[in-house]
Amino acid sequence: MILSISKMSHYFGGLRAVSDFNMEIKERELMALIGPNGAGKTTIFNLITGVYKPNEGIIHFKNQNITGLSPERIVEKGIARTFQNIRLFREMSVLDNIRTAMYCRSSSNILTSILRLPNMHREEKQLTEKAMNLLHIFEMAHLAKLPAKNLPYGRQRRLEIARALACEPGLLLLDEPAAGMNPNEIGELMDTIVWLRKTFPISILLIEHQIKVVTHIADRVTVIDFGSIIAKGTPSEIKKDKAVIRAYLGDDDA
Repeated sequence: MILSISKMSHYFGGLRAVSDFNMEIKERELMALIGPNGAGKTTIFNLITGVYKPNEGIIHFKNQNITGLSPERIVEKGIARTFQNIRLFREMSVLDNIRTAMYCRSSSNILTSILRLPNMHREEKQLTEKAMNLLHIFEMAHLAKLPAKNLPYGRQRRLEIARALACEPGLLLLDEPAAGMNPNEIGELMDTIVWLRKTFPISILLIEHQIKVVTHIADRVTVIDFGSIIAKGTPSEIKKDKAVIRAYLGDDDA
């Protein structure tokens, strides 16, 4: 298992947002995390990535306890994420958005940066080459000098995924990547995620409201409601689960 979460709970004041949450993700697996609005999905992402520290429970990544580590340390360990609302550096170029993410693997320090030592110049060149190579893989190299804010919405989503991969993660967390996309863009997104799994040695944890996306690309699905797991299984099993139907639609007949 690349990720193992055991008995994780989290409170906001007197509100229990996540309750006794357990999950295991295998290497190269794509796990989907779904549930109605307000179910606690993004809170779970924030707990995994160190934005919040769980009140209870343990998170292991690659057999290391990462519970309560800072977001920077968790990125260094090998977990990267995207966000429901795109968080690119809008005024910066496409290339610089990628380069910025790569500094988490940089060996330069404050001294080498201030003194502009030769090692720093060599590393800067290497980072630029690696960033351009990643943009070539994502078929965005011709957009390298364009400000990120000038990209179409679907391209911005693609850039955000590329930026997360620039951190060289073993686990990629995608928070509603299809949000705001039209049907054509959603189709392209599904193709991109399938291609990612074939091209990069990563596991993926996906939050998504578009059930079409989940059923087409996920290996397994975990469903939560009010912060608690109500179902686990394959996409075909989840679609038939009565507890899932009630959570989404209100009754079995629906």
